[in-house]
Amino acid sequence: MTDQRIAPRDLDWHPPALTPRYRSSILRSPKHKPLSYAPTATELSGPTFGHDSIGPLDDDLIQNYARSGGLAIGPRIIVHGKLMDENGRGLPGKLIEVWQANAGGRYRHKKDGYLAPLDENFGGCGRCISGEDGSYSFRTIQPGPYPWPNGGNDWRPAHIHFSVFGDGFAQRLITQMYFEGDPHIALCPIVQTIPSKAAINTLVARLDMDATIPMDIRAYRFDIVLRGSSATVFENQMEGR
Repeated sequence: MTDQRIAPRDLDWHPPALTPRYRSSILRSPKHKPLSYAPTATELSGPTFGHDSIGPLDDDLIQNYARSGGLAIGPRIIVHGKLMDENGRGLPGKLIEVWQANAGGRYRHKKDGYLAPLDENFGGCGRCISGEDGSYSFRTIQPGPYPWPNGGNDWRPAHIHFSVFGDGFAQRLITQMYFEGDPHIALCPIVQTIPSKAAINTLVARLDMDATIPMDIRAYRFDIVLRGSSATVFENQMEGR
């Protein structure tokens, strides 16, 4: 019989709030011990979302912002995987949102001052709903790395942001997905705040040749585990709930 108990969260799995090499954590880290409160009935019951609000191209970042006949520029990829609980059971019907930089490493955001050009056919965001077995999939282009003003010559690895919603919008987990083999992972001050190499590995998508479409698009697999000893590291869950 499968053990149905909820595995406790290991706080050592997550980065400490204050990590001076990641400079902005000096100002943003709390000065007092975090407090934990049980969720209220309102937070658990809603508001939620309707499946009819998902558009036909929401899971296709290659096309969902493109002009008529256009396509986003960059290496075409499929990102797929499974959303699971701590016992490996798939979680169906959950909203997954993603956002990312374009192939040159630039976000479509008015405050992004990186010199890389914008792609007029790429918006950089999308969403999908997990299937009956917890599986999800979306098409996009592989984002580029980009510099950021931390230590003078620091670069973020290529990455995609994930937001996973529960049964209501108050139940939200946020993380980042990196790509297997990227040398910037070992150099990034943000990634290296995570104390465990095993924990960092939960954020690395693996090339999946079995899901690649020949002469068209490569595939990467990224499974998301919500709790337990194999839990994905979530950047908004450092307090342990």
